[in-house]
Amino acid sequence: MKILITGGTGFVGKALTHRLLELGHEVTVIGSSRSCRLAAHPQLTYISADTTRPGPWQQEVAKQDGLVNLAGRSVFNLWTPAYKESIYNSRILTTRNLVAALPANTEVVLLSTSAAGFYGDGGETEKTETSASGNDFLAQVCRDWEAEADKATAKGARVVLMRFGVVLGKGGGAIATMKTPFQLGLGGPIGSGDQWFPWIHRDDLVGAILFLLTAEECRGPFNFSAPESVRQKDFARQLGAALHRPAFLPTPAFVMRLILGEFGRSLLQGQKVLPKALTESGYLFTYPELQPALKEIVGG
Repeated sequence: MKILITGGTGFVGKALTHRLLELGHEVTVIGSSRSCRLAAHPQLTYISADTTRPGPWQQEVAKQDGLVNLAGRSVFNLWTPAYKESIYNSRILTTRNLVAALPANTEVVLLSTSAAGFYGDGGETEKTETSASGNDFLAQVCRDWEAEADKATAKGARVVLMRFGVVLGKGGGAIATMKTPFQLGLGGPIGSGDQWFPWIHRDDLVGAILFLLTAEECRGPFNFSAPESVRQKDFARQLGAALHRPAFLPTPAFVMRLILGEFGRSLLQGQKVLPKALTESGYLFTYPELQPALKEIVGG
């Protein structure tokens, strides 16, 4: 297949690109860096572009069999009004431009990222793909993001909406951010730690993307989260154990709100997300449970 990936030089994109090339696919990666940060490969094409703007990069879209839309500014930052706008625009405008570049009557498959934040603060309620969305900022971003991707169905595309949980893997992502305080003996839960923590190993995320690229009967939303649901305090405890470090120093909720504002409040929320659509479609998780996943990542 010919696959185009927006945001293809990030933590997920690099792993996906590597795996697609291993399997013999032709991959076009679009990133914001001027030079490609991926290893050279005869079947890899890199395009530097700002995907929030229409441009020559869109000419590549019609040549593809599959599109994987991973572009979006990180939410791990202080949410000033300007940064919230960049979070929103990097997702919605990129997706809008991607869909606009599709020809009519296309047979392409579009896998477009969303997030477990679609559900807002889920409390104790289990969230499957048919559950309603939340009403906070991230939920609004996800709703609009998915709505832009869904417009590709009018052009004949098969659209899959990937609601990512927290992605865990070696060499980056959430674990890279969390390791340092744990290694210093300062790790622990956030707030009460009772909030649910949706997670997925990067290998399973990539595996699920590969599965859905060719599963022609699959369309619509899919929760990209492991079958084992854990609370944030249990995640902290298991990460501490994998690193052979204590995990008993909580970050008080008022500190999160005071220092990080709206973003801090979002970190105190959680969602008990179940990957019902993936499992019912036949995808088998390599890491359905947290302990083996953390052992593979940190070598504990």
